[in-house]
Amino acid sequence: MTERIQMPTSGGGLVRYFDDYKSKIEFKPMVVVVCIIVVIVLEIYLQNFKFLG
Repeated sequence: MTERIQMPTSGGGLVRYFDDYKSKIEFKPMVVVVCIIVVIVLEIYLQNFKFLG
């Protein structure tokens, strides 16, 4: 006869690794958006004028 193994109902299969993790480097969302816009504008500028080649 095979015995069945059951997980505890409180956390069966759920593992949370990052509950206590706090990054030392944090950026505000607006800073990330501005950096992305600057990179896009710089890329368009370089593509139109082809300074690099």
